[in-house]
Amino acid sequence: MLSKNMEEALNKQINRELYSSYLYLAMSSYFKSMNMDGFAKWMRIQANEEKTHAMKIYDYVIARGGKVSLLPIEAPKAKWASAGKVFEEVYAHEQKVTGMINALVDLAAKEKDHASFEMLQWFVKEQVEEEEHASGILAQIRIVGDIPGHLFWLDHQLGKRE
Repeated sequence: MLSKNMEEALNKQINRELYSSYLYLAMSSYFKSMNMDGFAKWMRIQANEEKTHAMKIYDYVIARGGKVSLLPIEAPKAKWASAGKVFEEVYAHEQKVTGMINALVDLAAKEKDHASFEMLQWFVKEQVEEEEHASGILAQIRIVGDIPGHLFWLDHQLGKRE
């Protein structure tokens, strides 16, 4: 059984993961409006991945006898100045999510909730991957700059994501 503190914290994280999904959908829409279909596809896949993360926590809360409380999801912004600015935000956002996951791990350890601690290890590993991908793409964008032909090439590369 989950403690009330852990249940509340996990419910907040469900909301945060769903917000991440909304944010990446907004970014996908932004790229689609710029005819950057590869960037848009990458973001849409990322949005689906974030929704999967939320559902993983959702299912865990229920499995542990907790109650899921769905909170309102904040609306993300819809416009950015450039592809670089989008990925600066993606990287900063993933770093923030890493902090949130680490706080959940700390709470699980403090409460000696070994099951939650173990479940959260998947998210710890996932965040390493999320930050690596975001920082890698940001680094590529910084290399190619705002040169349309170079961005077109990167757009094509990101469109290959499955």
